[in-house]
Amino acid sequence: MPKDKIVFVCADCNARYAKWQGQCNGCGAWNTLSQLRVANTPTYAGENTGLKVLSEITTEKESRLSSGLGELDRVLGGGMVAGSAILISGNPGAGKSTLLLQVLCGVLTEGVMLYVTGEESLSQVAARAQRLKLDTDKIMVMAETNIEMILSSWSQSKPSICVIDSIQAMHTNLTDSAPGSITQVRESAAALIRHAKQTSTILIMVGHVTKDGNLAGPRILEHMIDTFIMFDEQYDSRYRTLRSSKNRFGAINEVGIFAMAPDGMREVSNPSAIFLSRGEQISPGSVVMVVYEGSRPLLVEAQALVDDSVLGNPRRVSVGFELNRLAMLLAVLHRHGGLHVADQDVFVNAVGGIRINETSSDLALVLAVVSSFRDHRLSKDLIVFGEIGLSGEIRPVANGQERIKEAQKHGFTKAIVPIANTTRQTFSGIEVIGVSSLQEALDAADSI
Repeated sequence: MPKDKIVFVCADCNARYAKWQGQCNGCGAWNTLSQLRVANTPTYAGENTGLKVLSEITTEKESRLSSGLGELDRVLGGGMVAGSAILISGNPGAGKSTLLLQVLCGVLTEGVMLYVTGEESLSQVAARAQRLKLDTDKIMVMAETNIEMILSSWSQSKPSICVIDSIQAMHTNLTDSAPGSITQVRESAAALIRHAKQTSTILIMVGHVTKDGNLAGPRILEHMIDTFIMFDEQYDSRYRTLRSSKNRFGAINEVGIFAMAPDGMREVSNPSAIFLSRGEQISPGSVVMVVYEGSRPLLVEAQALVDDSVLGNPRRVSVGFELNRLAMLLAVLHRHGGLHVADQDVFVNAVGGIRINETSSDLALVLAVVSSFRDHRLSKDLIVFGEIGLSGEIRPVANGQERIKEAQKHGFTKAIVPIANTTRQTFSGIEVIGVSSLQEALDAADSI
């Protein structure tokens, strides 16, 4: 038999090299190469019987199993699909183990559940379940890190859902590298996913994150799974946001909102109420915008603070918004709005710890900056949305009518929107003002 060969693999881009080097030539990352032993097996050139005509393949709609949590089902695309591999990650203490324990206890199915912990003892898992007051009669638990032992217990118990907490703690006898290494994570995940596909079992794996907030381990792990869910949470907030960055069975732009409570993770059915906890007295630099997260609109308060800079290089700080887009909007505001803030410190914030990724927040962000700079309070009943182009034009955004309806439902009486988002349809109780340029938007905000 030919000997195994040694290669060095980049953890970020999976590029391979014959010898170790400090920087990966593929992605430019430093110190991401680790040793990998590759079995040098001879190539088999036999008869290929797996060829089929695509038009002759019959398709069946995948059956989904509800997790018992509507917000999680929303992120998953309607529920968990049999035979799917789901990876959930987040910062330590975000509530990953708590959420998964609630799912195993709340899912509506007759089968048993298997919970494998590699980082906690069985008594710790039982104590958490007692604190959450969960019904654990259908849950089978084991504290094990060896993949072969886990697969043996998996085959005997035949669970409907198997949770692995966490994949970085697992190891397989097929390789002699340390747990958490690229080889161990890849081979362990591959064995678990293969068994889940063969037995039509829902596999949920917990993943660690790096100090930068990215998924730890090899990047190839994201390609192997079907769904990748990330916990977004602020350390000073009890609210948790679930986002899906990959989903082979649904959309990837859905967001689920949870609140951490003493009895576990609670669903937030009306997220707009969280982000609209405003006081009676509205300060300058505050305005409410309507953003779309997945299939639902959310009302979020945008705040801005503009102050004289004591430094030679004024600061630009953005929390919840993209910093580069803030710099671009300030340049557009100077060129087409006549407002010079180059010598001012500008701080912007999206209330509630939410991250805004769409461009419909441009107009609200600019109006908040102008309001703070001029010390002019905007109306408490005003809602704003719209994209701003480099030439100062206000561009329409998707789902404009649904955004206006959401603002109307929450009692807002005035709306500044792109003129292309205004239609002949009238909305009772709310005045819709259409604008086509940044200057028109500034004049409309001053007149309200």
